[in-house]
Amino acid sequence: QLQLVESGGGEVPPGGSLNLSCVASGKTADIYSMAWYRQTPGQQRELVASINRDRYINYPGAARGRFTISTDIAWNTVYLLMDSLRPGGAAVYYCHAQRLAVIAAYDYWGRGTQVTVST
Repeated sequence: QLQLVESGGGEVPPGGSLNLSCVASGKTADIYSMAWYRQTPGQQRELVASINRDRYINYPGAARGRFTISTDIAWNTVYLLMDSLRPGGAAVYYCHAQRLAVIAAYDYWGRGTQVTVST
């Protein structure tokens, strides 16, 4: 099993920065990938950034060039450094981890941390 706890959310003005953290506990040695997703009211959860043990990093959308995902050496914590935040109201950022077992992969989610970008 794996537990994920996010922190670091808050309210910032447009152009500001935030650094989100997600601490994993449990079977962290089996973690293959970690990611951050974002969800706004009434919208589907969307991938912001991901990183895996092969050091492949993906920023599929507007995060490219402004956000940086990283992990600690032990893969117990994943970070999301967000710069040049754009106005857009409130969004909840969720941490995701995929753990690999012998014949299966398991997905885990944190409860989220809210980020509000407004004047």
